[in-house]
Formats: sequence, C-alpha cells, structure tokens
Amino acid sequence: MPPEEEHRVQVHLDRLLAERGMTLSELATRVGVTVVNLSVLKNDRAKAIRFSTLTAICRELDCRPGDLLGIRED
Repeated sequence: MPPEEEHRVQVHLDRLLAERGMTLSELATRVGVTVVNLSVLKNDRAKAIRFSTLTAICRELDCRPGDLLGIRED
C-alpha cells in the first residue's frame, strides 16, 4: 500500500452552524452522534465519515455534501 497522504478535505461545519443558529451540541443530538465525533469533523481532524452520518448532517442543516465539504487549495 502507498504511504498515507494528508488529505485536503475541508469541513465547513462552523459556517453552516452559524448560518443556521445551531450549536454543535444541538446538531449532535439531532444527528445521533457524539459532540466529540462532530468536533473531530469540525476541526478537520477526521479521516473518514460514514455516508449515514453525512446524510443526517445534511438533512439537519438543510444542505448538500458539497456545502459541507470542500477541497483546500494548497
């Protein structure tokens, strides 16, 4: 296997939460995941996300995956 590269995926969770006036704790409750797991995602430390979690986040934030995720231009 090739060595693991650092990913360039950015998560725009802070912006989306602010735009919707929602806290991370509220989103965690609505989605059914821990605040810690959402915090890892929010702080760009996540290495993966389940499609079911992505779907639930998008449902609760009324957004599409492309609104939540982007690619960092390095």
